[in-house]
Amino acid sequence: MLTRNCLSLLLWILFDGGLLTPLQPQPQQTLGTEPRENVIHLPGQRSHFQRVKRGWVWNQFFVLEEYMGSEPQYVGKLHSDLDKGEGTVKYTLSGDGAGTVFTIDETTGDIHAIRSLDREEKPFYTLRAQAVDIETRKPLEPESEFIIKVQDINDNEPKFLDGPYVASVPEMSPVGAYVLQVKATDADDPTYGNSARVVYSILQGQPYFSIDPKTGIIRTALPNMDREVKEQYQVLIQAKDMGGQLGGLAGTTVVNITLSDVNDNPPRFPKTIGRIRAVDPDFGQNAEIEYNIVPGDGGNLFDIITDEDTQEGVIKLKKPLDFETKKAYTFKVEASNLHLDHRFHSAGPFKDTATVKISVLDVDEPPVFSKPLYTMEVYEDTPVGTIIGAVTAQDLDVGSSAVRYFIDWKSDGDSYFTIDGTEGTIATNELLDRESTAQYNFSIIASKVSNPLLTSKVNILINVLDVNEFPPEISVPYETAVCENAKPGQIIQIVSAADRDLSPAGQQFSFRLSPEAAIKPNFTVRDFRNNTAGIETRRNGYSRRQQELYFLPVVIEDSSYPVQSSTNTMTIRVCRCDSDGTILSCNVEAIFLPVGLSTGALIAILLCIVILLAIVVLYIALRRQRKKDTLMTSKEDIRDNVIHYDDEGGGEEDTQAFDIGALRNPTAVEENKIRRDIKPDSLCLPRQRPPVEDSTDIRDFIHQRLQEHDLDPAAPPYDSLATFAYEGAGSLAGSLSSIDSLATDADQDYDYLADWGPRFKVLADMFGEEESYNPDKVT
Repeated sequence: MLTRNCLSLLLWILFDGGLLTPLQPQPQQTLGTEPRENVIHLPGQRSHFQRVKRGWVWNQFFVLEEYMGSEPQYVGKLHSDLDKGEGTVKYTLSGDGAGTVFTIDETTGDIHAIRSLDREEKPFYTLRAQAVDIETRKPLEPESEFIIKVQDINDNEPKFLDGPYVASVPEMSPVGAYVLQVKATDADDPTYGNSARVVYSILQGQPYFSIDPKTGIIRTALPNMDREVKEQYQVLIQAKDMGGQLGGLAGTTVVNITLSDVNDNPPRFPKTIGRIRAVDPDFGQNAEIEYNIVPGDGGNLFDIITDEDTQEGVIKLKKPLDFETKKAYTFKVEASNLHLDHRFHSAGPFKDTATVKISVLDVDEPPVFSKPLYTMEVYEDTPVGTIIGAVTAQDLDVGSSAVRYFIDWKSDGDSYFTIDGTEGTIATNELLDRESTAQYNFSIIASKVSNPLLTSKVNILINVLDVNEFPPEISVPYETAVCENAKPGQIIQIVSAADRDLSPAGQQFSFRLSPEAAIKPNFTVRDFRNNTAGIETRRNGYSRRQQELYFLPVVIEDSSYPVQSSTNTMTIRVCRCDSDGTILSCNVEAIFLPVGLSTGALIAILLCIVILLAIVVLYIALRRQRKKDTLMTSKEDIRDNVIHYDDEGGGEEDTQAFDIGALRNPTAVEENKIRRDIKPDSLCLPRQRPPVEDSTDIRDFIHQRLQEHDLDPAAPPYDSLATFAYEGAGSLAGSLSSIDSLATDADQDYDYLADWGPRFKVLADMFGEEESYNPDKVT
């Protein structure tokens, strides 16, 4: 039943499933197009309400933007089922860009783009197609609408539309405090590739701030930044898209960050540096004096107040003084009555002035760097020990002590750079790789020789410049296929290149075929001069049976110095396509399968084959098992070698017919107590018999056993040697054996045996008249 079902399923797949019927290529639906069904009136062939397939068939239509080829760019092909290739159908095109951007071949339906397109200007075009009878000018198909989408390339850098930015963060904020979020936009297509995927990084502003590479959120990176130490920070942010393997185009913006003041300092009285006293002969309230500094040299640095108890002028310091900047200050102090009687106003001015001179004393201070921040540049792969810059710090004290330099151990700069402790020159300590680390930020400490505890620190920012050391490569691994019915000059793949180096603006990649592959090539490379190239066919048709895979070596070269190039091998697979170029199958197995065999039908056929094979294997196994059981039963029973009289031996020399030792070995017979050819009803212990001497005659031995079995009531009446080996002696029916037939055989004439040929020569000699047969000589 199972076999019959499998065969029925196989036949149904072959005939009803369409395997042995002509197959039509299935149309592929393009963007914005719904599958439709047309009703075609063909008298005598289809009923009025018979449903037919959609008439229009086309590929997914995409056109590459910024195409710079010398020939119009091929877009796709329109085809009607009613077009039999006789030239009676005319194709027309209307809609966006018809005639100005896109043209159609009225006979073949091929669509081409006749000018370069910009996706950012117009991402897609909606067009309408019509198939018209050339003679009658009547439409053969309803007008169909489809879309041609402009495929994006990475030709736009990210832009900060809201930059430059201004932000504020409270001083003394912890690490990770939110500052600002920046956002860059990329005009490339966000749904295709990574051309519009933006990653953020900080080019300048480390180690004070950090930025999330995905969200663009800026946060503080150092704790307890003090506004009194530094109030303004300028951070340079970069946004780079991921159009290539290591990123493509980039844009930058500036963020100005201010530390806002918080109440983190307790009030302190100004430091008193001296007192002056004005004398007033009055008493009480009339003797109260007010002191003021006359505007001039010390107005911004000094202040004076009145001591209410002593009426002295107390001079205080408003700002720190620097001996190296100015060693002395001179200014005037004015003393006047606090309570003046207007009646005596005409008596003259009730105030007096005095000159105050303040000398600044020198103290031992740390050295001072010539710049607040040092920025340096170095090319990657620069030899170890190359000097890339220097820092300078001076001791401005009178003693002018020497200064020593060293790299702050808290930073990682000491593993990549070294500094001369005396000169302050910075040199490379290891080979630098821009692709690994593009920027280093560490600190240099300067200390005085006379007092090493007095130190100052400055930040060093080193940018690693790129060297053209990596050749360009194919950006992504393309899965390229070519149709068996391809024509020469068809573009089957658009490829682009990527460079792990930091490509400069205007970097150009060139594509060409390797010299060894340029001899009788099956494919060639067409350079579009816009960092892309097309793989072009050079043959009229390809056969999968002859060669399934082609390996095309493509040489890609950059325009930097020194020029780098690489050879990239592309794998091109030959596929089976329909007449419109739609790929139907690329599998190797599909070469030997009928057209239109679906996956479900293939699985059903394989399942039936497996079931049939299992049935055949099971049947053969059962046949072998039965044959084996029969042979084993025959070989195990030793008596079958005696009672099978139809065994044809090999003559006198044949000693393999039966084992005579079983008859001559009484001990073996004694051990075989139970008969093996029957199943006894009850287990009976055999009678004890006296052992037979080894020299006993076989005739006596068999006769003795025959008598025992004749007297045994449990012995069944079946043919065996023990039952009628010598039954002929004294039997009324005569002997059934040929053992005693020697006398009767002697009267017969066996001369005719000599005429039967060589094979009967032995029998002729045994029964011939010339020499009588002696049975005692036969063993």
